Amino acid sequence: MRVAFIAAECEPWAKTGGLGDVVDALARALGRLPDGPEAPVDVYLPRYRTVSVPEERVVGRCSVTVFDPRAGGAATELGIVDVAADGYRLRLIDHPPAFDRPAIYGEAGDYPDNPWRFNLLCLAALATIDASGGIDVLHIHDWHGGPVGLQRDALSPIVPWLASAALVLTCHNLAYHGVVPREQIGDLGPLPPGVAGWDDVDLLHEGIRRSEMVNTVSPTFAKEALTEAFGRAIQELLTSKGDRFVGILNGIDMALWNPAADDAIAAPYSAGDLSGRAACRRDLLLRVGFDPLDEGLVVGMVGRLDPQKGFDLAADAAPRLIEQGIRLVVQGSGDPAIASRLATLAAARPDRVAFIERFDRLMARRIYAGADAFLMPSRFEPSGQAQMIALRYGAPPVVRLTGGLVDTVLDADTEPVAGNGFAFPDPTPEALAEAVGRALRARGDARRWAAIQARGMAQDWSWESGPAPRYVDLYRRAIALRRGL
Repeated sequence: MRVAFIAAECEPWAKTGGLGDVVDALARALGRLPDGPEAPVDVYLPRYRTVSVPEERVVGRCSVTVFDPRAGGAATELGIVDVAADGYRLRLIDHPPAFDRPAIYGEAGDYPDNPWRFNLLCLAALATIDASGGIDVLHIHDWHGGPVGLQRDALSPIVPWLASAALVLTCHNLAYHGVVPREQIGDLGPLPPGVAGWDDVDLLHEGIRRSEMVNTVSPTFAKEALTEAFGRAIQELLTSKGDRFVGILNGIDMALWNPAADDAIAAPYSAGDLSGRAACRRDLLLRVGFDPLDEGLVVGMVGRLDPQKGFDLAADAAPRLIEQGIRLVVQGSGDPAIASRLATLAAARPDRVAFIERFDRLMARRIYAGADAFLMPSRFEPSGQAQMIALRYGAPPVVRLTGGLVDTVLDADTEPVAGNGFAFPDPTPEALAEAVGRALRARGDARRWAAIQARGMAQDWSWESGPAPRYVDLYRRAIALRRGL
């Protein structure tokens, strides 16, 4: 079984969110499975301006010629740069007119020619695979890989291996569909019969419809996605897939996220010896200007400032938290309105609220290691990895009961034997503050708090132990469906 990924992001090369983390981590994990793909996964990614590749890691170069709808129907040559990654081969599609830009998706909004750009990514990937003799599974991620479904149906009659290649689509975020307006449909050529006459093309919809297997990134979100509240207008299509739509919970890299070997934090510690955590807490508080001698609960937040992630709920709840003696350390960037509110809170109460408006990998690690608890009040959360990292670092999460948060965090009050965090059902400031208050009270019982920490730190979130083998099963089923086995 040979597998190729086609994606818009891959950590550490290009990333705006969890998509990039998953593409990289899953590709690496598949390569470590004894019964996984017979060769390392090929990951096809645009060579954006921001992708920096040391020359010593380049292991090959070639070029392919593809039909370019914006070249008057003529063929266009695109470069392929092969890069040695950790356990897989990164294949960068090098075409400056499409990808040499300041941002991945757009600056003030999306680039209007994004359908053409990601269509070229898909065409170049298929052409490169064709030159090497074909492949068994095309694993596409979100709408950016959607053109592969159209291209496979259009080209199968003249490209034999495509007729038997199985298509698997992972929906990381249903909020983005890649809708192509009618006047831009020509940017998607070649197309299967009938598509050219449509009013518009929803690339996520087409990818789902034409894939043998579809998954999202947690079992609970797979159920939620079938409802009107979470399905983003494709719930009926997902329902029609029946048991060919499943949920596979994401994992994390347990070696990368390991407080016993993390050079970014003030002192190492482990589930068996938490003594170093006190130094990490003191270091964090000094860095953000808080009193390190104050033993009150410190709550951390790390992520994209977005209503989806509930950062506005945290801002609304902040006065209630401050009244309880709780301090809040928030790192993130995104929505200017949310950022402004958090900055105002931090300016008014610098002893209680710290706001770090940037994406800072090292500081994020210090927050996981130094905060007493971790807040993740998402309105919806297909999987989430921050709560798994917080558990790994001994910061019990306080989460809203949705999506992957349901699958990873058990409330320590309702599940006193197995609980590893605190959860609340309603996306309101009142419910958030109540749950954080319960965490505050639990921390007052040192023995109970240590047990909650220990349960979280003992959990295995590795890709190899759960998610990666399930993807291998997904690939096998997709191949069987495609080939009528």
